[in-house]
Amino acid sequence: MAENDNILIETESPRLGQIEVTPEVIEIIVGIAASQVDGVYSMRGSLASSLNELFGRKSRGKGVKLEQKDDKLKAEVYVFLNYGVPVPKVALEIQEKVRQQLFFMTGLKLTGIDVFVQGVVPEKQETTVNPNDLFSEKENGDNN
Repeated sequence: MAENDNILIETESPRLGQIEVTPEVIEIIVGIAASQVDGVYSMRGSLASSLNELFGRKSRGKGVKLEQKDDKLKAEVYVFLNYGVPVPKVALEIQEKVRQQLFFMTGLKLTGIDVFVQGVVPEKQETTVNPNDLFSEKENGDNN
């Protein structure tokens, strides 16, 4: 018999039964909340989630790892940030957004939210190539 690793959600009395949420659901909530913070480019994915995305199945819980010990729940969030954003400010916003969203949706409180910045993604540079003059040695419209 497999061990039940679902997370029990406590409810007010009287209860009609118990409510359990799988860890994957918590990971999805955390992942979506973190990815909605301004400055987050993307979440870090594993090889499995990258392959799933190739086949059109978006993995919403990617970049999130949950740890449950005793009755304590901790999350690790792995992100790529946009270049030029203040890293500590964005990380604090991720922690707060995740904490609020998870509590709002499930009533669960995390004992910790660790944010790991995996990389910084530069903004796309606009090309300065004139399509009408592809072989010109002039740059940025310099006519001299």
